Amino acid sequence: MKDMVITQNPEGEKMKENQSRKICCNLIVAAFLCIGLQVSVHGALPGGSLDPTTIPKYIKPLKILPTMPKSTNPNNFSGDYYEIAVRQFQQEVVPGLNTTVWGYGSVSDDSSFSYPAYTIEAVQNKPVRVKWINDLKKPNGKYLPHLLPIDQTLHWANPLMADMHGDDPSPYIGPVPMVPHLHGAHVTQDSDGYPEAWFLPNATNIPASYAKFGTKYEQFKGEAEATYGQTWEPGTAVYQYPNDQRAAALWYHDHSLGMTRTNVYAGPTGFYLIRGGSDDLTSGLPSGAYEIPLIIQDKSFNKNGSLFYPDNRAFFEGLKQNKLKIPFIPELTIDGEQSDVSPIFNPEFFGNTMVVNGSTWPYLEVEKRRYRFRVLNASDSRFLILKMSNNHKFWVIGNDGGFLAAPVKLKTLLIAPAERFDIIINFAKIPVGTTITLQNIGPDEPFGGGEPDNDFDIADPDTTGQVMQFRVVASSGSDDSIRPKNLQLPAITSISGNPVIRHLSINELVSQTVFIPVDSEGDPILNNQGKLVAVPANTPGAGMFGPVKAELGTMENGVPVPQSWMGAISNTPTVGQTEEWVLYNYTEDAHPIHLHQIQFEVIERIDQMGKATGPEPWETGFKDTVIAYPGNGDANPGITRLRVKFDLPGLFVWHCHILSHEDNEMMLPIKTVAP
Repeated sequence: MKDMVITQNPEGEKMKENQSRKICCNLIVAAFLCIGLQVSVHGALPGGSLDPTTIPKYIKPLKILPTMPKSTNPNNFSGDYYEIAVRQFQQEVVPGLNTTVWGYGSVSDDSSFSYPAYTIEAVQNKPVRVKWINDLKKPNGKYLPHLLPIDQTLHWANPLMADMHGDDPSPYIGPVPMVPHLHGAHVTQDSDGYPEAWFLPNATNIPASYAKFGTKYEQFKGEAEATYGQTWEPGTAVYQYPNDQRAAALWYHDHSLGMTRTNVYAGPTGFYLIRGGSDDLTSGLPSGAYEIPLIIQDKSFNKNGSLFYPDNRAFFEGLKQNKLKIPFIPELTIDGEQSDVSPIFNPEFFGNTMVVNGSTWPYLEVEKRRYRFRVLNASDSRFLILKMSNNHKFWVIGNDGGFLAAPVKLKTLLIAPAERFDIIINFAKIPVGTTITLQNIGPDEPFGGGEPDNDFDIADPDTTGQVMQFRVVASSGSDDSIRPKNLQLPAITSISGNPVIRHLSINELVSQTVFIPVDSEGDPILNNQGKLVAVPANTPGAGMFGPVKAELGTMENGVPVPQSWMGAISNTPTVGQTEEWVLYNYTEDAHPIHLHQIQFEVIERIDQMGKATGPEPWETGFKDTVIAYPGNGDANPGITRLRVKFDLPGLFVWHCHILSHEDNEMMLPIKTVAP
């Protein structure tokens, strides 16, 4: 649903009837109000003080991410061993400016610290052990505060109250919790990066009253030490990855409760490639210098090069902070109730620049031959639709869980946050000297499905509509790779067994205590000073402010039941039991749903008209993240069906991988149990 609104952007300039997308749905009462991110169709998105249109494009070469250096193995471990820390440093992300970022690197090689991180190369069935180190400390040993504003009123990795909500509306300035997660890995609970297994740096000045680790850290520490025989030292965790899964492109990133969005935005991300085994191809594909990982994110910056991230809720409404006059947690409303609106948290975030492998708008010289690109969308909220500016087609041969059933030739490719795709582009017939822009024709707003230009306005063609540039140069040698259409991809064995059906819901909620004036269309009404001011609940025409959070949940008698992180665990799959997960999306937007521990199969989707369609050709095989599309209101949710089978007992999670959603209740535990 799109509405015409008049509001103000964060810089205070009048926005003329910009289109906004209502993105929330109140499943508790029939009346609801949603206010959406304001999108200027013909201008860059609001962000920091650095105007993205002034950033020079295609003057820096694409950074080719090297392989992460290994560390010396501890005694009695026969696999690959790494000691990887996360540190703070400066990097030239924007040409000519230094940006303070975080990134992973090997403690054996200080030069390896990078945003994004170097790639971990793994071999199927050869275990990898990583000693993860939270090294967010100053040279004097004292902790570093976060680079970005942390909302303490969320349910978050709270060192002051050990994984509990806080009520302090000011940004958190203490030591930073971190817990790494290898996204897509088949792994036991102690090494999964559970959101409550975070740990602080081993800094010298952490107050005695602070929890130094999350509520699950000690349990997993004990299990891992008993199994692997390596001590977890303060400020560290030791994880082991068996790599007993299909050859595929995984990725690692932070997963701390309630602050994943800010931790990942600060920089700690990296590829993890599993190779070998019967599920891999040992020949026929571009390799070496012709296989290139691409990590794509959207960001915004300030004039001094620092990262911009919103520090108040008014940003989401397109208002100056002093123009949003509503009560926030812990304030009381006009009616004397507790506000349930967080002051800093924004329900989504869209940056106004595109960053690839740690540089804004880089270029890559490509020879007249085939290339293999491993592509990851590591954005907070942005769905990408990639397209070559010359309409050149490309081949998709793999996704999250490895190779597809068969190669697929495409002109555009939709990539949700956290999805990965294995792509081959052939530049052989393109003349030397040709420049091609990799475009993004996805929206500068929440994605709800549909076609560019018909169902939504495409990204700003001057900024977020451009990703990177290819420059065709002469070949330096022969190309012995096989034409993609002739590739014989490894066979796929589907999940077998009679499934247990599990009905689950996807929900977005509005405030139950904060009300604002709205017009007959449900749009907010600003007063004569351009302010949005809260009103009593019984005011004629008052509407509920929102959205405030999103939640996953169950279905009971055909009715969605949203659930919170701290509620009773309702998903308790039996190990070895095939299940069919039926996801009912009651929101107005698509959500990338991610399940930990396993790779699943997409069975079908059912739209609001009851029409069923199978998985897209590029979704065949196995995935760990799926786009769950919306329907058409409460009576007609969009439905997505998955086939899953958990095979390890333990505590895991499933969540939306729009990081801002995940951080505010759109994540639930999964407790898998032995039969």
